[in-house]
Amino acid sequence: ESEDLEKLYRKYADKDFVIIGFPSNDFAGQEPGTNEEIATFCSTKFDVTFPMMAKIEVKGENMHPLYQWLTQASDNGVEDSNVAWNFQKCMIDENGMLVGHVEPQKKPDSKKIVSWIKKG
Repeated sequence: ESEDLEKLYRKYADKDFVIIGFPSNDFAGQEPGTNEEIATFCSTKFDVTFPMMAKIEVKGENMHPLYQWLTQASDNGVEDSNVAWNFQKCMIDENGMLVGHVEPQKKPDSKKIVSWIKKG
């Protein structure tokens, strides 16, 4: 998935498109490393160049405030959602408004994401 995200990032970088990764260990312990270990792994294994943030919790009692906003319509004004698994994709426009999300099982180059990017 990281490799597919990187391909999308490089393909549409000229359209003012940015991907920001938020690692989380909330799903079957898939991200147990430190922030530095995760960044090194992503850059060396998948040649990731998009920004990677510090590891956060994206569900549960200690959910990071960003993900509270992303998943609560009362905060984001668009939709309620749950983070089902790693690689859930949230689309935020240039004004910082939530556009929607794409479930983790959908590839980064899904029609929903690519059409949103191209629409600009």
